[in-house]
Amino acid sequence: MRDILVTFIIFIGCVYTLKRPYIGILLFSWIGYMNPHRLGWGFARDFPFAYIVAIITIISLVLFNKDTKSFPKTGLTFVWFLFLFWMTLTTIFAIYPDVAIEQLIKVYKIQLFIILSLLFLGSIEKLNQLIWVIVISLCYFGVKGGVFTVLHGGSFIVWGPPGTFIEGNNELALAILMVIPLMNYLRIITDNKWIKRGLFVGMPLMGASALGSQSRGAFLAGGAMLGLLWLKSNNKAVGGIVAVIFSGVLLLLMSDSWHTRMGTIDNYEEDNSAMGRINAWQAAINLAKDRFMGGGFDGINSISIFKKYAPNPLDYHDSHSIYFEVLGDHGFVGLTIFMLIGLLAWKMCSGVIKDTKNIESLSYLNTLAKMLQVSLVAYAAGGAFLGLAYFDLYYHLIVMILLCRYLVDQYKIQKNNIND
Repeated sequence: MRDILVTFIIFIGCVYTLKRPYIGILLFSWIGYMNPHRLGWGFARDFPFAYIVAIITIISLVLFNKDTKSFPKTGLTFVWFLFLFWMTLTTIFAIYPDVAIEQLIKVYKIQLFIILSLLFLGSIEKLNQLIWVIVISLCYFGVKGGVFTVLHGGSFIVWGPPGTFIEGNNELALAILMVIPLMNYLRIITDNKWIKRGLFVGMPLMGASALGSQSRGAFLAGGAMLGLLWLKSNNKAVGGIVAVIFSGVLLLLMSDSWHTRMGTIDNYEEDNSAMGRINAWQAAINLAKDRFMGGGFDGINSISIFKKYAPNPLDYHDSHSIYFEVLGDHGFVGLTIFMLIGLLAWKMCSGVIKDTKNIESLSYLNTLAKMLQVSLVAYAAGGAFLGLAYFDLYYHLIVMILLCRYLVDQYKIQKNNIND
């Protein structure tokens, strides 16, 4: 039944895509984040829905597109594309080019539709639709995981959907933390009281799911995210009280085994997993020092390469960090460009917040920019301990930030035209 339902929804979406290409972009995002076809057990499970949607969307863009907008010429877009170019160069000079090329193709496929989102979602209505697609997709796993965590006191680990970027418990937790601020944005702007209530209940359940992942990195990132979310709230007194109550209740519900695991944060020297990560981080540093362009995609994950550069060659671990992942793959230049993307994105958000302050008609963009900064902090903090450097949600955040800037600039142009 699930297979038939998913197939029917995607088929109808493809029909609408033929005249409205942006629907194909939303559909592709839904498939990418939620993987709805993998929730069934029949023919749809391994059916190439994403490829079909991609082909139909591209055909529609070529034949029927009338909604494209000019590509935003900003420092952020330039650095973003510079990062893509640098990844191409490091792939050419990778230690294992065949492996690197395969990963580069995967990254390009994801980036293509993210870039298309930037070109064809140039209105607040379409931008909100993208946010809803992402929120609903990740809430399906996060809310379900939150209920599971509350019922079992965090005794069992919450895992993500198999075969995706967020399959692991750590990765799912980071994705959840990144999307909670977007849920808050939707809660603020929606007029439907039931949707507001649903999002209000869903946010702490998403937080519970992140705790239920038993990810210590996510626990630290959650604290950073919650603190900035409070700073960005309009009513800090009420927001602070609600946050403390919900956080306190969730922590009280967690089992002794969960608290024991989180307690190892203070004694990381005695934790094999933590020391293994530090060993992997040092291996990435040594590789980047030895090779200007790094090892190329997944180079450091080769056991032979890891043994060559790790201080302890017998303690093999994944780096579990966006920063050391990029450093090992693309060298110090790649890491610099990667971090510059985040810094410019933060700065652009600050500009949007400043330009929309006290403008009632742009209050939604003011709120969205603030929540996007919270999501960036969640990614930056959680990513220090989790390997999701090429996760599409981060680059969708970049698109949302660029679209906010575009919409503010359009408002200024229209206002100037009226004044003239």
